Amino acid sequence: MDPEEAYRKVLSSLEEHHRWFDSSLPMIASENVTSPAVRRVLTSDFGHRYAEGWVGERVYAGTKYIDRVESLAMELIREIYEVRFADVRPISGVVANLSVYTALTQPGDVVMALPITKGGHISMGPLRGSKGQFIGGTAGAVRGLDVKYIAFDDESMNIDVDRTLRRMEKYRPKLLMLGGSVILFPQPVKELAEAAKSMGAAVNYDAAHVAGLIAGRRFQRPLDEGADVMTFSTHKTFFGPQHGAVITNDEDKFDLIKKANFPGLLSNHHLHAVAALAIAAAEMLAFGEEYAGAVIRNAKALARALHDQGFRVVGEKLGFTESHQVLLDVDELGGGYRCEKLLERANIIVNRNLLPWDIKRGRSFKDPGGLRLGVSELTRLGMGPEEMAQVARFYREVLIDGKKPEEVAKEVSELRKGFRTVKYAFEEGPAYEH
Repeated sequence: MDPEEAYRKVLSSLEEHHRWFDSSLPMIASENVTSPAVRRVLTSDFGHRYAEGWVGERVYAGTKYIDRVESLAMELIREIYEVRFADVRPISGVVANLSVYTALTQPGDVVMALPITKGGHISMGPLRGSKGQFIGGTAGAVRGLDVKYIAFDDESMNIDVDRTLRRMEKYRPKLLMLGGSVILFPQPVKELAEAAKSMGAAVNYDAAHVAGLIAGRRFQRPLDEGADVMTFSTHKTFFGPQHGAVITNDEDKFDLIKKANFPGLLSNHHLHAVAALAIAAAEMLAFGEEYAGAVIRNAKALARALHDQGFRVVGEKLGFTESHQVLLDVDELGGGYRCEKLLERANIIVNRNLLPWDIKRGRSFKDPGGLRLGVSELTRLGMGPEEMAQVARFYREVLIDGKKPEEVAKEVSELRKGFRTVKYAFEEGPAYEH
């Protein structure tokens, strides 16, 4: 390929992507949009530099301003979550989890976590699944841990405490991994943490999805409820760059985590993202409570509107959701793959997702029975409950009424014309640059 042609193709693809998303409803629960200030910092010279090690203990020169910014990022994270210690070097939520595995376990140790089919993240997965199929989750494949499953109650869409306590007595885990990738409601951290500590096990809460809601004091606070450590990615409900962090009040565990991150897992740690995280953390400190409240209101409004439009919304008896996520059972509408693709043609971007009962149906991750919806990005663009009702109508038109997705895409584009500016930021500005 001609180099100049390749150059032009990359730029034109980016331009087309921006135009598409500027006329779409981005509703993937693991995504968000950053402010103009965060995006500007991501293109800074920090992205060219190295700063191996801890602040003040670098093995590279030229880091005095990098140290200043990284120190600010840690200070802001500590203040947001009211904790003693924060490490902002993990380059993702998965790496943050791996730092906890590395610090607090040895290969062969038992770790307990939710199965992926019931809300667990792939980083919590074993090397092989219950039927011997290859999974290759971080816990099993990378760290060599013996993963046993936390019990889950399909009715409440939450952890079954009594059954989990019995399993904990049986397996005697070294580490209990709470949190997850599908999380509609606060988990019973206190009950499980007390049991874990009685048997000498550490407790980590993977807050990747709900870190912004916790920061905004609209969700449970795991460390206050007994978790030893909390890991998270910084680009979901926490509206920063793609990066990760670990926080704790336990100095001994924090020393182990620091060493796990460097020299164990990281060389350089994406310094431009650390600077961008500092900006996002300042925005979260200023606007987090307002934003988190708006996110949860929108999620509840969307869930109720979808239910009223005829959809099977998971968690109905419990009010559908207490987080940014809404879970749809679309098995009778052709399954998650079909629905995801139809919505994409209508410029509604979601992801198909396994439901806890999909295995009994014979469904797999390739074509599960569910859709996982998130409202974090729509909320940051300024949408509210009134717009959630319109969004639910678009879903009905595409998936129930059988209207041509391309026709609905025109309605979606019209709605988006009034919501193209990032809110809850020091510098409001366009979400997508053209």
